[in-house]
Amino acid sequence: MNSTVVDMLADNAGHARAFADRFDDVQDAQHPEAVTVSCSDSRVLQNHMWGNDTPGRLFTCGNIGNRVVQRTAAGEVVSGDVLYPLAHTGTRTAVVVGHTGCGAVTATYVALAGADDLAEPPGIEHCIDLLAPHLEPGVRRLPDGLSEAEAVNHLVEYNVDRQVDVLVGSDEVPEDTDVVGVVYDFQDVYGGERGEVHVINVDGERDPATLREAHADVGDRVERLWSY
Repeated sequence: MNSTVVDMLADNAGHARAFADRFDDVQDAQHPEAVTVSCSDSRVLQNHMWGNDTPGRLFTCGNIGNRVVQRTAAGEVVSGDVLYPLAHTGTRTAVVVGHTGCGAVTATYVALAGADDLAEPPGIEHCIDLLAPHLEPGVRRLPDGLSEAEAVNHLVEYNVDRQVDVLVGSDEVPEDTDVVGVVYDFQDVYGGERGEVHVINVDGERDPATLREAHADVGDRVERLWSY
């Protein structure tokens, strides 16, 4: 067995000892408080960012570009992994988690800019193709004079907004679901602590002043790079 898996199994043994009695209430059913959809990035610690060590509390989904959409024969729909807890476990909070320096957003931005030297495997290309229609209008609206890194972080917000819009506008998502869009920052972009989550969108509302007034209890966590 390679040393990486040996180390992972050793860490899992510690996890199993610590969590042995934490599954008692959720062995037969789950009713998570929230579903989160984050980007598949090793730097985005999907449970740890929320301080979560309680089995059954969060239903975590991860994919390239924190997408809530998938493509079917019927067209684009809310992804089943995001929809499942909303449809079947009584979950009524959905959180879309983008992150600074997102590679999926970067690849989509570069592709939309017309780069002709991209050679991604079909699976990755498929994910970029899913993001591209949602990001293309944002690319056209970017302010002038941005570096590529700045443009990407603007589009990270734009992507979160578009994924929130999909959930808010879907007939498949229960009407009483609270949908929140956030950005996880580990690159010192927003000026807070590394690893802080910044709220940028609640149920489709993205104006920071309006959000701070409506959600004063977390007003200091509301922050955007781009108002458009």
